[in-house]
Formats: sequence, C-alpha cells, structure tokens
Amino acid sequence: MLAPVMIPHYIGGQRIGHVDARSQPVYNPATGEESGTLPLATAAEVDSAVQAAKAAFPAWSQTPPLKRARVMFKFRELLEANADVLAAQITAEHGKTHSDALGEVQRGIEVVEFACGIAQLLKGEFTENVGSQVDSHSLRQPLGVVAGITPFNFPAMVPLWMFPIAIACGNCFVLKPSERDPSSSLLLAEWLTQAGLPDGVFNVVHGDKVAVDAILEHADIKAVSFVGSTPIARYIYATGCAHGKRVQALGGAKNHMVVLPDADLEQTADALMGAGFGSAGERCMAISVAVAVGDKVADALVAKLAPRVRALQIGRGDVDGMDMGPLISAAHREKVKGYVDIGVAEGAELVVDGRGFSAPGCASGFFLGGCLFDRVKPDMRIYREEIFGPVLSILRVETYEEAVALVNAHEYGNGVALFTRDGDAARDFAHRIQVGMVGINVPIPVPMAFHSFGGWKASLFGDHNIYGPEGVRFYTRMKTVTTRWPASIRAGAQFVMPTSG
Repeated sequence: MLAPVMIPHYIGGQRIGHVDARSQPVYNPATGEESGTLPLATAAEVDSAVQAAKAAFPAWSQTPPLKRARVMFKFRELLEANADVLAAQITAEHGKTHSDALGEVQRGIEVVEFACGIAQLLKGEFTENVGSQVDSHSLRQPLGVVAGITPFNFPAMVPLWMFPIAIACGNCFVLKPSERDPSSSLLLAEWLTQAGLPDGVFNVVHGDKVAVDAILEHADIKAVSFVGSTPIARYIYATGCAHGKRVQALGGAKNHMVVLPDADLEQTADALMGAGFGSAGERCMAISVAVAVGDKVADALVAKLAPRVRALQIGRGDVDGMDMGPLISAAHREKVKGYVDIGVAEGAELVVDGRGFSAPGCASGFFLGGCLFDRVKPDMRIYREEIFGPVLSILRVETYEEAVALVNAHEYGNGVALFTRDGDAARDFAHRIQVGMVGINVPIPVPMAFHSFGGWKASLFGDHNIYGPEGVRFYTRMKTVTTRWPASIRAGAQFVMPTSG
C-alpha cells in the first residue's frame, strides 16, 4: 500500500498545501484504503484564492474573446490527449468504472467545445436609428470573480460544466470541488495553465462547510454555481442571495421512467439497467423509479429486470468488464442500505436484495449489490426521497393519466422519461409533464452542451440553468449603449489589414 499523498490547493498558478488539524483523508472506495490527505481551507485561504482571481481579472476580462477561445481550444486538446489519465484519477477516488469515467470526461469536453465559440456567443444586438441619428447596441460583460461548488459524483464533468464558460466569458474562477474525490480538479487546473491561461484566472480550494461559507459570504465573489443535494442547494441559494450574489443551485432528483403498454420491453429493461445502476446509481439523472402502466407491463418488467440485476458485474472500476463499481464511502453505503431496510419495513416487495454483496478481493471496499423493489407506493419514503444508490423501484398504476399525475405531484422535477411507440402520447407527455428535462425513449435525457441543463421545482434554485446559452447569460451581465455622434472630420484611407490583436 502506498503512503497517502497530500492533495494541495491550486492558487495563483501554484500548488499550495499543508497538513494540519484542518485536514481529512481521501479514500479509494474500491479498497477502502486511504489514498490521500486533503487540507481543508480556512476562510483566509479562500480569501487568498479570491484575491489571486481578483488581481487577474482586469487583464483577463480585457483579453479579446478570440484569444480566450484559443486557450479553450488548447485546453480541449490537452483533455483529449489525457482523457485516460483523467478517467483513471476519477476511478481511483470515485470508484466508477473506467469506461463510465471516460464518458464523464467526454461530456465535459463537449462544454469546453461550446466555450470555444465564445466570440460568437458574446455577440450583442444592434439597432440603427432608434431615434434621429441615434443608434443602440447591447453587449455582455463578465461579472468578475465567480465560484463553483461541485459534487462527488462527477468530479470532472460538473466542474467542466461551469468554469470553461465562466472563464471564456472573461471571469476569473474559484472552484471548491468535493472533498471526497478532489484530485481531478488539480489535473484540470494544471492543464489550463499548460494551455496558456494566466495565473490566478482559475483557482482550486478544497474544504468543507467552512470553505463553502467563506465563498458564499465573500464580498468579492459575484456569482456562485452549485450542484448537489436539495437541502444543501436551498442553503447555498438562500445564503448566497442574502450576500448579494447571483446563484444557480441545482439540487436533487427522483427521476421517473413511465412505461406504456406498447413499449418495447426488452429495450426498456436494458435502458432501466443502465440508467438505474450505472455509476452505482450515484447520478442526479439516474432513473430510480419505473412507473408501469398496467399490471401486465409491471409483471413483465420485473421478470426481465430481476435476472439482469442479479447478473450485474460489480467490482473495481479499473478492472475490465465491470458494470458497476463501489459507492463513494462507507457512510453512504450504510445510508443506502438503510433505505433498503426502510422499503422492506414499509411493505415494498424486495425482489432482488443486494445488501449482502461483497466484491471478490475487495472485502474492505464500499460495495453494495443492485436492489430491485416492486409494488412501491407513493407514500413510501423510498419513493419520496432521493436514495442516490443502486436501488430501482417499480410503481404500478392503471392508466397513463395516473402516471402523469404521479410524476407531476412529486417534489422533484429534474428528469423524466417515457417509453412508448405512441407519438401522440409522447407529444402530450412532453408538453404536460412538470419536469425540466424530458426523454422520449431516451432514459437519461442530459442535454448536449449547446443546450442547457436544469430541472424544475426542488431540483433547481435560481433563474438560470447550467452550461449552454443559459451558462453564458449566468456568467455575464448585459449592458445597452445608446449613441449619437456630432458631425466630424472623417479619416482618410487606410490600407492595413485589420486584426483582432
């Protein structure tokens, strides 16, 4: 076993770290072994990162968008060249399979590609002669120092949903990654520096609630983006707004898949397996509830799903052929097990019980087998609350209308899917369902980078979705200029090719 390494902050282009009482261990969830020691930032250390960003802002904000885009192009090249390195780091600290980690990296790269078009995205509007010889135009300008607070389940992708757009828009960024799997953020920081990003434009501070509160309360931070659980999202939103910040806070989910009688059940079962058990269910867009319309559909789904769940290949994420890795921590595994206990006590039928699973050769790892519940009722906690683990529940309803009402009544409104061959039902569902992201025969409807990601109800706090056009709007503010010029002497001919630099 290798000695745990110290995982530093990254401030002003430098790795900065120390080990003292404000530190905590980082684990490899597949083995349960301590792999690193993480310094937890004090308010003073957060301020150091903010001051580095603040000092870098004047020059970076005045850098032409085309030159900022060129840094993003180079960063994209580095991400693609080192995708395996980044995926291996994700697997080592999060536990997800290497192939799943590569998918996470790719979805992050897509946002960087979107940010490469920032010169086009920042173009404003122009109206000639709004009045007599008076013109009007608009432009979008950066906010200043902004921050992101990101979750453990996507240690590379979610930061990449935030900072490339923020930086391309001319802001400087302070990232507070999850303290459970923080090392990916350091790779991203170093590759940004290699890509030519000036020191101080991107900074990483590790920490717990002390660091989060310091970010939310800091007068020089103008906006905060957060992805995580709903209780924390509420806190982030309320606290950030109380300190005068622009805040987008994406919370939890309870994503449904409604299965109509005409659905292709083989396709549906395969989709449920990937969407429910991929990444051990630790996805905000995971399908955790299948709503079967009619007992015949429910019985058939259970018959198809049960053997698939029992056959899941579960083990170390760095071993080929695994479907699922461990959960992020021992505490989270016990929390998910506790929900399974609650479901049994509430009267749901536990068709597949994964609580006793132990991965071969990984006795100390944080593993849990796949669990499948049938005959779950809407008043049960395992239906109402987000479990965030490999637990799939099946609810039975009699009609399509009952299914729609069930989804719309839920506290969360992040993602939903409908599986059917009926185009009329699909169109009706897409328009009536009270959920932010809808899939029709698509189990995980995460929008591409040139659209925007965000839920409704208790799944999103704030006025802007994340990345895409909404991300550009979140990280900029509009200015409108009205102009009238008196008659003047016109310059003579110029024969030099105009350039951006």
